[in-house]
Amino acid sequence: MSHFQWNQCSKSGDHQAKRESLDLMGLQVPADEEKEATVTASFSTLIPTTPREVPAAGPLICPQSPQRASSPPIAMAPNSWSQPIEGSSSQREEDPFPWHHLEERESLLRNALDEKMADLVQFLLLKYRMRELTTKAEMLNSVIKNYGEHFSVIFGVATECMQLVFGIDVKEVDPSGHTYAIVNALDLTYDGMLGDDQSMPKTGLLIIILFVIFMEGNSANEEIVWEALSVMGVYAGREHFIYGNPRKLVLEDLVQEQYLEYRQVPGSDPACYEFLWGPRAHAETSKMKVLEYLARISGSEPRSYPSLYEEALRDEENGVHV
Repeated sequence: MSHFQWNQCSKSGDHQAKRESLDLMGLQVPADEEKEATVTASFSTLIPTTPREVPAAGPLICPQSPQRASSPPIAMAPNSWSQPIEGSSSQREEDPFPWHHLEERESLLRNALDEKMADLVQFLLLKYRMRELTTKAEMLNSVIKNYGEHFSVIFGVATECMQLVFGIDVKEVDPSGHTYAIVNALDLTYDGMLGDDQSMPKTGLLIIILFVIFMEGNSANEEIVWEALSVMGVYAGREHFIYGNPRKLVLEDLVQEQYLEYRQVPGSDPACYEFLWGPRAHAETSKMKVLEYLARISGSEPRSYPSLYEEALRDEENGVHV
């Protein structure tokens, strides 16, 4: 199990705010914080588990059919197909012996929906790269095709996956025409893409780091940041199929782009290092936007976390971001 360690370089901070922020991320705080300053991480709220089996040591994978194993998998699936499959009751009525094949039929249908969800994520990523709008009609005709009756389920899982993994929002800009824009979340203008067809947006990783810094009292020890990312299957010394070289992305790219500030913890001996929000993060987003975004993904409200909400609200009222 992955966990966060608060060591000698970490601040004690506001315990109530820390409890709320960990609760928002689906993390569990030990009952005795004085004797064991360890947080067991499960991301059960921010990244809900799926009914599909997932290797414990690796990142969660968005549903993907065996036929598409050659395509890049999508990490960290949301709720997936936890809902009853639409139309299954009518199929039972038509089959005089439904129990003979019901499990096999539903398994085949779920696999087909998994494939359509993976296809739709790839389609939305292409639209994002091309900076093009899309419509429900286009998604139905180009991707969903014969599974139109399951559109709401496929679309819901795909868009949640876009939010969790890539930090990309799919926003309806014309309800009458069911037209959608695919944009960076939180008004952030950097996505870390390299301009080639294989590169993927990295905004999701940045959002998690910004939140960890927020919950740690506006500066987060480097070790805590990497522990948080390890819960997502992201490790400093291991290449990641979406984020590339995580250490380079975090310590070089995001620092150079001024989204993060990286500095030695004042007075630390031996030297420890910490992350803060950089000037570009201050300019483009805010604590409130980060809190609202993660609360929306986890299916809650910002006010459900009063200590974090009050701090974010104070910053909004004072006209500051961090």
